[in-house]
Amino acid sequence: MWESLKYKFEKYPARMNVASKMIELGLRAGKDHKIYCNDLKISDMALANAANVDRKAVKQTTDFILNDEKLANIFENILPAGTLLKNIAKNLGLGVIEIEVGDENIGILSVASKLISEEKISIRQAYATDIQLEESPTLTIITEENVPGELIKKLLKIKGVTRVSVY
Repeated sequence: MWESLKYKFEKYPARMNVASKMIELGLRAGKDHKIYCNDLKISDMALANAANVDRKAVKQTTDFILNDEKLANIFENILPAGTLLKNIAKNLGLGVIEIEVGDENIGILSVASKLISEEKISIRQAYATDIQLEESPTLTIITEENVPGELIKKLLKIKGVTRVSVY
């Protein structure tokens, strides 16, 4: 998605920082020219700090987005993904599998979930970072329990997988 949009921000690095941070965090532009996470209003200063820009750049980015029909249709409809369990999985007794992927990444989720299900382990959550936004995109899978070591070896054999971490 980002590749198809970033050309609109090429001449404005600060606006690009703001827009990419909005996508990363699931923030939307409201018709009132404010930034929201669902219905929670985000201050311009908070977003400016997160994007390493000044507050004025946030306002300019919001105005720019809302004055462009294509951008407005996207940024007015962004929703946050919800609670990601990765950082609290251990506290909940869940397993975490992080699969780092390379350029060839088609079907990795499908094959990985099949291998996990063959071990009779339930998947609670799966999410992937955007290959266009991340240098090292990862697929994170949260499981009902820790996975056996043999499964790690199988996951490493999936085409496009460069690294597997389990914790």
